[in-house]
Amino acid sequence: MQNYDYKNKVMLAPMVRVGTLPTRLLALEFGADLVYTPEIVDRGIIGAERVVNEDNGTIDYLVNGNVVFRTHPSEKDRLVFQVGSANPDTALQAALTVAQDVSTIDLNCGCPKKFSVHGGMGAALMEDPDRLCAILKNLVENSGLPVTCKIRLFPDRERTLALVKRIVATGIKALAVHCRYRDERPRDPGHWDRFAEIVSSVSIPVIANGDVMVFEDIAKLRSLSGAAGIMIARGAELNVSVFRSEGPLPLVEVVRRYIRMCMRTRNLTNNTKYVLMQMFKLDTRSHYYQPLTRAKTFRAICQTFEMEHELDAWQADQAAKGFPIEMESVRPNQKRVGQANGVAKAKEERMASSSSLLSDNQDQQKQQQQESSTLKRKADEDKEEQAASIEAISAPKDLPDDHPHHSKKHLKLEDGSSVATTTTAAADEDKQPQQPTPADSPELGASSRECPSTSLTAASPELSG
Repeated sequence: MQNYDYKNKVMLAPMVRVGTLPTRLLALEFGADLVYTPEIVDRGIIGAERVVNEDNGTIDYLVNGNVVFRTHPSEKDRLVFQVGSANPDTALQAALTVAQDVSTIDLNCGCPKKFSVHGGMGAALMEDPDRLCAILKNLVENSGLPVTCKIRLFPDRERTLALVKRIVATGIKALAVHCRYRDERPRDPGHWDRFAEIVSSVSIPVIANGDVMVFEDIAKLRSLSGAAGIMIARGAELNVSVFRSEGPLPLVEVVRRYIRMCMRTRNLTNNTKYVLMQMFKLDTRSHYYQPLTRAKTFRAICQTFEMEHELDAWQADQAAKGFPIEMESVRPNQKRVGQANGVAKAKEERMASSSSLLSDNQDQQKQQQQESSTLKRKADEDKEEQAASIEAISAPKDLPDDHPHHSKKHLKLEDGSSVATTTTAAADEDKQPQQPTPADSPELGASSRECPSTSLTAASPELSG
């Protein structure tokens, strides 16, 4: 197990829907040292099939034919997989499922939303330190990967420090801290003054998160806090080139580079549109904004940003190579390779070494009952989030919190969409609820073709450096 050096590192925070593969690859290109996946709930990925796509080398984890998680080998050494869990055993199973394609496992202990908290995940874990530490200890001892976690602050300083010390004692390699309390939102000022006391109380790297909107904020927060690493969420959501020491690129240039990356990675169209809408949420008067809200296809998105000719060229190239030209097509008779290598054996050995693995059926049943009982609460929360999202468009200073929670009795896909299933899902605290997008299609697709991996960077000049 190789420990990562977090000193003076800057990273992309876990953000639901926004933190999908195209955003992560661009963040790395623009200077991020580490990138986090969106939070993926443990039960949503356990048992997924691993498929390598022959046209661009991306790797898909599929559940019922839908992409739950997509990655590329070029990000592996800098990719942190964030899991949402309330159970030591299922957390470990999720970690082992993706272990061969990520560098670190992070446990989300800070999501403040009702849906996640009621299910015992996110910020609820901070109220149940025994469970929180049991999950971390199981991951540390049996995942075979470095383990970290991300928390929020308690208003009480001593309570915060006591929890931090218990968490550190589990053997994690780094601790990320968001600068707000559980009940606070982005409109509330963050508590940057609280970082230094945490840094001085532990011996592991601390990663400071919250209110880093421009590159200059990185040095300010590092100087004030003494934190080893700085994590950026909303600043990267608005313009992922925030990681550039030379300064951010013009938004339209970033948008076009993002669309090209979506093309090369065959990103789901509804996710592509959602991420673009977040880029423009503080500039809804832009002449691009209304056409974007009306776009229902990837071609319409390309037309909005004068890129249709690039899509035509890409489709011609795909056709010439014998690949589908549709962005979200799936080839029939594809071969699944998820556990057909040595990873399966290692996975079984690690799972066997966990004394309680899969034995606590009562605990799992209890969690499932808790998850089922949140369906009505989720419906109410959706109404609240929609109202808050509309408020965010008209008054950006009152943006809602950045961690929506979706589906109940639905499988959460990596892009934040859902399909009917018995799997539950939640989302990360560093992402705001989806703002209204009249033409945002709920239809899902997946691009999954298996064969030996090819290089995405070879087809992507922006990634070659």
